[in-house]
Amino acid sequence: MTGVDVLLLALGAVAVGSAALVVGTRHLVRAGLYLVVCLGAVAGMYLVLAAELVAWVQVLIYVGAVVVLLLFAVMLTRAPIGASDDLDRPGWPAALIGGGAGLGLAALLVDAYRWTTVELPEAGNAERIGEQVFSSWVLPFEVLSVLLLSALVGAIVLSRPDIGAPRPKTTDAARPEAADGPADRAGDDAAGDRGRSR
Repeated sequence: MTGVDVLLLALGAVAVGSAALVVGTRHLVRAGLYLVVCLGAVAGMYLVLAAELVAWVQVLIYVGAVVVLLLFAVMLTRAPIGASDDLDRPGWPAALIGGGAGLGLAALLVDAYRWTTVELPEAGNAERIGEQVFSSWVLPFEVLSVLLLSALVGAIVLSRPDIGAPRPKTTDAARPEAADGPADRAGDDAAGDRGRSR
């Protein structure tokens, strides 16, 4: 086992531990900060694998944009900053599903690769990644753009409490001119005419 393997295992342990803290904490803001640690550890794994461009994209887009958007959404919707009692739910179903998915993926990878050595491809650059994104992966790229746009519109709608709120119904009794009946208004008009004739 080389030093690269040890570093990958350490970064993987940090990523898995911080991801467990994201779903296990009762503080929403702390969950966002644990998510920053998790995504940073994934970016470190990309750096170890000599994928510098993907690592910096991970830092700029996910750490620098998505987490900041999450924290802004928390502030705009006035969500509770402290511990939330609604998040105190039994965690064994999520742990069971997550553990089963993790074991299934681990078994799949072990069965696919065993202990064979995988040759690393030639190091990529921004030009080659751009060609792949805008030729073979253009449809997922556009779907992701629409998804981010809909998330932005949803955050704006959630931050505006007046959008979609039912308007208060005004009845005739609530109007100031309707407080007096027609007979009262006629009496007031007659009194005004008598005052003017004097």
